[in-house]
Amino acid sequence: MRNKLAFALATAGGAGYFPKGPGTAGSLVGVAAVYLGVPPLLGAALLLLPAVWSAQAVARHLSSKDPQIVVIDEVLGQWITFVGASTAPLSLAVGFVLFRLFDITKPWPARRLEKLPGGWGIVLDDVMAGVYGCFAMLLLRWLHLVS
Repeated sequence: MRNKLAFALATAGGAGYFPKGPGTAGSLVGVAAVYLGVPPLLGAALLLLPAVWSAQAVARHLSSKDPQIVVIDEVLGQWITFVGASTAPLSLAVGFVLFRLFDITKPWPARRLEKLPGGWGIVLDDVMAGVYGCFAMLLLRWLHLVS
């Protein structure tokens, strides 16, 4: 039962099994949740420790350092990107693109965080990408480029 729960959470309800771009699918789950009313800061705070646990459990079960099916870290990072942003369609689209950009390029210290052991390394690099995304969204909002 514990393994099933870990896999369900780590794959964001199955989005991690998407055959092409599971990370993108996980990010879209995060965007959809924000659009449907999940408060990003509260969601991220409540999800952090369960995300680390589930990512580590799945990685251990699959004998992989960072399995592609684990996308709960993308959901978490995407939510952090939207802290302080609106749910207007343009803001959601820009925040999605920004988070994916920072998640893929892993600017310092995200790449370094990725080297942490277990679930912490899987999750915290995406948390950092989300922090970068959040700052970029706040800057764009300050410049009145998004709402």
